[in-house]
Amino acid sequence: MKMRVINLIKRAAAVLLFAPAVALAAGASVHLDKAPVSTDPAALQHGAKLFVNYCLNCHGASYVRYNQLQNIGLSEQMIRDNLMFTGEKVGDLMKISMARDDGKVWFGAAPPDLSVIARSRASGDGSGADWLYTYLRQFYRDPARPTGWNNVIFENVGMPHVLWELQGEQVAKVTENADGSKHVELSLAKPGKMSAEEYDKSIADLVSFLVWMGEPVAEKRKTIGTFVLIFLAGLFVLSYALKKNYWKDIH
Repeated sequence: MKMRVINLIKRAAAVLLFAPAVALAAGASVHLDKAPVSTDPAALQHGAKLFVNYCLNCHGASYVRYNQLQNIGLSEQMIRDNLMFTGEKVGDLMKISMARDDGKVWFGAAPPDLSVIARSRASGDGSGADWLYTYLRQFYRDPARPTGWNNVIFENVGMPHVLWELQGEQVAKVTENADGSKHVELSLAKPGKMSAEEYDKSIADLVSFLVWMGEPVAEKRKTIGTFVLIFLAGLFVLSYALKKNYWKDIH
């Protein structure tokens, strides 16, 4: 009787342990395009411009200060003249004035803070950058939605397509696969201000900035890590030589 109880407990523990993994594996998989993330200052500066002009009205970046943009090659004066429009101080956080409750009423859900969105959107389908790069290029017209827009990888999204003037208006042709899943094919119905190549490049720059914003010191961290590894390798060589010299007379 005692062994039976122990076995039941083990089985229950195994179910609880592997249930989350099974649930994740059973979730709908989406195809993500590979994001061409860049660390080039010009690309990051262009991404910052797009972020401030098109994203910062509804989405904050409350873990990033304006003056941190100096790390991508902007001076304080350039930041004030081109990226600050409401009298903030250059040392202020990149917050918005919209209250979360208002955002929930207007969009159905409060717009998320984007400080670490490129990291939080990572999944088994790809990196957070891949998800953002795909998402921002796959909006299409949907008259059934309150905003008039829908998205291939985020069905029934509450966010409108704020970049539609740049990309243009896409329409979707939806077909059902044999397994019951849907296949959505997009086509451009009304051109925007940019060509498809120009828009993809702009989205790549915006995503690169969002990746940078998630860890502004990433490049510095990698550089320091490289030097630390080189130092440890040299220390190992010296330590091994010392060990050989110390034990040579004993052996």
